[in-house]
Amino acid sequence: MRKLLGIALALAMVLSLAACGGAPASSAAPAAPAAPAGNDAASDPAVTLVYAEVNPMDTIVGRTGEFFRDKVAELTGGTVTIDIQSSGVLGSENDVLDSMLADSTSIDMSRISAFALTGYGAEKSKLLSLPYTFVSREHFWNFANSDLAAEFLNEPQTLGLPVRGIFYGEEGFRHFFTVEPVTGIADFNGMKLRVSNDPVMTGFVEGLGASATVVAMNELYSALQTNVVDGAEQPIANYKANAFNEVANTMILDAHTLGAIQVIISDNGWNKMTANQQAAVMEAGRLAQDFIANDSEGAENQVLDDLRAAGCNIVEVTDLQPWIDACQAVIAENTASQQDLYNQILALQ
Repeated sequence: MRKLLGIALALAMVLSLAACGGAPASSAAPAAPAAPAGNDAASDPAVTLVYAEVNPMDTIVGRTGEFFRDKVAELTGGTVTIDIQSSGVLGSENDVLDSMLADSTSIDMSRISAFALTGYGAEKSKLLSLPYTFVSREHFWNFANSDLAAEFLNEPQTLGLPVRGIFYGEEGFRHFFTVEPVTGIADFNGMKLRVSNDPVMTGFVEGLGASATVVAMNELYSALQTNVVDGAEQPIANYKANAFNEVANTMILDAHTLGAIQVIISDNGWNKMTANQQAAVMEAGRLAQDFIANDSEGAENQVLDDLRAAGCNIVEVTDLQPWIDACQAVIAENTASQQDLYNQILALQ
């Protein structure tokens, strides 16, 4: 009965949104279609959705995926199964997105970096990847739980892309780590730093005087080990989970970008489900967003303590201003056409 009540509330919320034109304050998820009255997802046909995760399961995002999977099973009475394929076994983030956007039926869902769709025309999402946009976790969650976030999650649909956002999360601030010891920003001059296929991070790295080198996540360990690159950047939990400290044992806590993430579903995956199941998945997404909001900071702090205890060279940054100055050009370039929207994000701190 509690499961049915939760789904009924989610459907009622959808109908309310249709009337008032806004998103619920507690969730940035786009609205699911209303189900016929009296129907129950537990009596609907069984569906399996394949979910791609590039990181291992013992990370913040891995645990969030598990929580989301379990909630979907609970709220649908077991009729929707989320099959999580982790550690990049389905390919890099870009490989997965290419597949989903090409209407492949082999991958239905993915946990992606919030800015990953910028390479596919999602201009709004680009604002989430700009360095030093979010000054704190609280600032990010003010955004993620605002009406503004629903507009961002729905951007792929407005562009005609065959995917849609379900919920937001974060995996902590991203920091640079290097093979050779560094003490400050000046040491990055001339380095080769790994980036994903992201023009914002490429511009930031160039602002540091370094060379941006595109390397897939599942190839990064080897690239560091063989000096293809001198360093990279990741959230703390991902750095440890991927054992990057074995080949690049210095991490400098510059906190340049909050690792905002989102979970998306393809139109093919969405259309496999009934309206009841879709509503249950959106409710599970709302609960998963709350889960990661409560889990991320404590988990990250524990990982940082573990790294220090293991002998990782953790470098504190006492003056962020040189780092902020280094990215002014890329911020200006990427906010020029969306300054008002960017200012709305900044105002949420």
